[in-house]
Amino acid sequence: MRGTVATIILGLVLTTGCSTTNQVATQDQNYNAPLSIYSAMDSTSLVYSDPMAASQANDHPYRWAAFILHPVGHLVDYTVNRPLYAIAKHAPYLFGYTSEDSMIDSQRR
Repeated sequence: MRGTVATIILGLVLTTGCSTTNQVATQDQNYNAPLSIYSAMDSTSLVYSDPMAASQANDHPYRWAAFILHPVGHLVDYTVNRPLYAIAKHAPYLFGYTSEDSMIDSQRR
């Protein structure tokens, strides 16, 4: 019981956020534009402003792993998945091969 109450209290504390209305922006009703869109304390601001770093080709760190593993996925598809569909096609009552599976299998190249 004590653990449940502690979990509920922890959840409430983590999800409540700031509940004050005493903020500077609401008091003076003025907006002061920052000198830069990046904080001076942000050590990665140069990375954000580098156009090459923000380009589509470099947007995710696992992109190169995907390039390498893509042929492996095709190999598994042709050596494991497609033969299993071919076997299941001959005994649909045994393997649960449905008309939807047949439609998907017929659309493969």
